[in-house]
Amino acid sequence: MKTVTIDIRRADPSDADAIAEVHASAWQGAYAGIIPHRALNNMIGRRGGNWWANAIRRAASVLVVEIGGDIAGYATLGRNRARDLPQQGEIYELYLRPECQGIGLGSRLFAAARQKLSDHGLQGMVVWALEDNGGAVSFYRGIGGRDVAEGVEVFDHKALRKVAFVWE
Repeated sequence: MKTVTIDIRRADPSDADAIAEVHASAWQGAYAGIIPHRALNNMIGRRGGNWWANAIRRAASVLVVEIGGDIAGYATLGRNRARDLPQQGEIYELYLRPECQGIGLGSRLFAAARQKLSDHGLQGMVVWALEDNGGAVSFYRGIGGRDVAEGVEVFDHKALRKVAFVWE
């Protein structure tokens, strides 16, 4: 019998190309048909391996989840950027390869990111999700997020509503 390990750890610059691949497949899966095609492809194209390697080197907090040594997802996190919300921490992004969704990895990665924010002394946490991204909205509600604020993101002149979920 073969044992497959699941690990969550801080990203290393050598992970950059794999994170870029996860980013591209996850964003295509989550946002195709929501974000205009050209805007989505431009956003994905800007975030290649070099971009991720630089982000990791600049001490950005990036966590990865591995299955058997292969990166299946990532999360980026830090201080809350929304001044109107009292929560101190924020998960900026949490994405998994589409084929790795729905098996509990997202919950595990979320818990690790939340713990890392807490370990850095940041009280409370916020996550923003596009309202039309039903999978994300469902996920964050399912793990206890309360939607407390709304905003708008504009992609190629298309305004999309976003929702802030918070945890205390």
